[in-house]
Amino acid sequence: MIRSRLQMEEHEQVMLAPHGQKSGDTAGRKHAEPSHPFRTEFQRDRARVIHSRAFRRLEYKTQVFLNGTGDHLRTRLTHTMEVASISRTIARALGLNEDLAEAIALAHDLGHSPFGHSGEKILHELMGGHGGFDHNEQSLRVVELLESRYPKFAGLNLSFETLEGLRKHHKFYDLPEKKIAGEKYTSPSLEAQIANLADEITYYSHDIDDGLEFNLITTKQLKELELWHETSRAVRRQFPALEGKRAASYIIRCLIDREVEDVVRTSSELIEASEVKSADEVRSQKKPLIRYSQTLLHANAKLRKFLYENVYYHPSVAGANRRGGNLLREVFEAYLKQPNLLGEESARRVRKEGLHRTVCDYVSGMTDRYLMEEHTRLFPDGASAIARRESELRLSRRHE
Repeated sequence: MIRSRLQMEEHEQVMLAPHGQKSGDTAGRKHAEPSHPFRTEFQRDRARVIHSRAFRRLEYKTQVFLNGTGDHLRTRLTHTMEVASISRTIARALGLNEDLAEAIALAHDLGHSPFGHSGEKILHELMGGHGGFDHNEQSLRVVELLESRYPKFAGLNLSFETLEGLRKHHKFYDLPEKKIAGEKYTSPSLEAQIANLADEITYYSHDIDDGLEFNLITTKQLKELELWHETSRAVRRQFPALEGKRAASYIIRCLIDREVEDVVRTSSELIEASEVKSADEVRSQKKPLIRYSQTLLHANAKLRKFLYENVYYHPSVAGANRRGGNLLREVFEAYLKQPNLLGEESARRVRKEGLHRTVCDYVSGMTDRYLMEEHTRLFPDGASAIARRESELRLSRRHE
């Protein structure tokens, strides 16, 4: 028997919590499209993201460690899949819309530049005076403008609710005309809040894992963190003979489970206390209802500080990403000098959005590997600014 979209929407009305976002109550898409016979709107969003070119490129974009430096290290794609998995778990436990939470999670990093946060920082500097660069805003540009798959409109034409979830860190949100035009609100859907927090849970855990894998940190250092120490002690009680990498992997697994359980229990209590009865009532809340407990909030703040000091700013990580950022800078500047290198489609956007923004879109969409190949193509004799600076430095040392 085929389950129709209408049957799925009716199932949501019965099975989801009153404050969950029902796909049948969507505010729709910017460009009207016929409904699908056996897929809900959020299921269609999820599929559109997965089939996009930007999603496929995530496989070759740096998460923390430069892409290609280790077979088991995370990329933007593996990170995204982990965020989607945790989002579904939390949404399911709270009786919310798993499809919407997953669609947001899958799209949340589409706008990330090559070379991780180092590349993002360089792009923001290069775009000074031209609107800057932020990977969250770029994710919206990707799905609303840059993806080109449909004959009648630019972008993926995602639903209002999925786009809402990508507007991370916005102070205010706007309701679409289908609801109340011009009205602003302070919180996105619970599903959007889940995807946002799942992102944090994911990178806390996998950056510990990758840091251990790359020998940047040790379990001895981690024992200084209350969160790791307590989780490790619980694992030791259950499996006293577990040692080495197997022990560390299992501790990380238990750490994720602890974070997820904490979010589910804390959020459930906050939702109940708020007495929200619909997804729109959630949007009127002054603060997010998907949160950690105070205990875990403080513990995570210490973990975050530890990761910055010992992983993200570690010389071997920062140095490699900085070199990648320098390559990005040179490619960006080469395109500014020779816009004809961008191709016909980008050339058309130059007239509408300006040269800097067009170059930014083009470069930010590159994978680490392609940017390095493009740098080699643009500077075949090695006479790049980086090479010249290194040569000048060597000459100056000889004269000294």
